Amino acid sequence: MKAVFLDRDGTIVEERGYITVPDDVALIPGAAEGIAALRAAGWKVLVVSNQGAVAKGLLTEDDLSQINLRMVALLAAAGAQVDGVYCCPHHPDGTEPEYAIDCDCRKPRPGLLEQAARDHDLDLPECVMVGDTARDLEAGRAAGVASTVLVLTGHGPKTIGEEHGADHVAKDLAEAARWIAARAV
Repeated sequence: MKAVFLDRDGTIVEERGYITVPDDVALIPGAAEGIAALRAAGWKVLVVSNQGAVAKGLLTEDDLSQINLRMVALLAAAGAQVDGVYCCPHHPDGTEPEYAIDCDCRKPRPGLLEQAARDHDLDLPECVMVGDTARDLEAGRAAGVASTVLVLTGHGPKTIGEEHGADHVAKDLAEAARWIAARAV
């Protein structure tokens, strides 16, 4: 089975540094449209996101769940649905001991994608990773996905000037979805 992995902040949700309350969640224009188009084209859509604010004591895992529920609700209201949300609450420089670790799920490592693949019976070489940072794309490559797409939202404009290795660069998630849907992986 195939899926598109999406970073959250800067790809779906407006980049605002650490989002610590649900009311700060705002969708990037074109994000819901892109997700709906991917689902209509037969792709599963899974969110994979580093959320080191938990490790830094800025929010709890329950707070993070409420923030993600707000994102899902905003997407649903705009006619889009995701199949799952996977977050890494760890950060090696965290202040909360149980989360202050160097883990395999923090991007650019592939742990989140691998867990989602197990949970959803995915074939990683048929999947695509979309994000706004080189770290997102590196996680996709480390997991063995077929393609990576850099979006020019969030940190994308800065990332375009770095060595990112994207297979495609898109203005936003809606444009990325059109590119993904138009090609066979």
